[in-house]
Amino acid sequence: MPGEVVVVDGAGQILGRLASRVAKMLLEGKRVVVVNVEKVAVSGDPVMVVQAYKRTVLGVKSHYSHKWRPKRPRSPVRLFKSAVKGMLPKNNKRGREALKRLRAYIGVPEEYANVEKTKFPEADASRLSRGYVTLERIARELGWRGGEA
Repeated sequence: MPGEVVVVDGAGQILGRLASRVAKMLLEGKRVVVVNVEKVAVSGDPVMVVQAYKRTVLGVKSHYSHKWRPKRPRSPVRLFKSAVKGMLPKNNKRGREALKRLRAYIGVPEEYANVEKTKFPEADASRLSRGYVTLERIARELGWRGGEA
């Protein structure tokens, strides 16, 4: 049913697999709300993952001017939304409209506290044989000073 609202619990889910499932639901016309975004896992060696994000976010300067640099996401919500955005069609109206139907929250807001939340078994981080790091830790390393919403 188009316009249907799906509430997804991001705690303990792998970022790429979760983002691809969310992008698919958005393209189907569903409204998706993701809660506990700060607990989403990024697979890989924690030190290497954090270094890669730092290189991407903090290491890129502008060749145009020393006074300007591109704005890069630092909060867990913006990091998650940018992952989903990368899995949507970028140059057409369908992708832009799909991204507008996405809501992501740190923690669980009151209006979604008693709603049944969806988890995807194929995106479960307990399946990982190696380590992982949460989006909250990555965001803190990038300079995010936020907390509970």
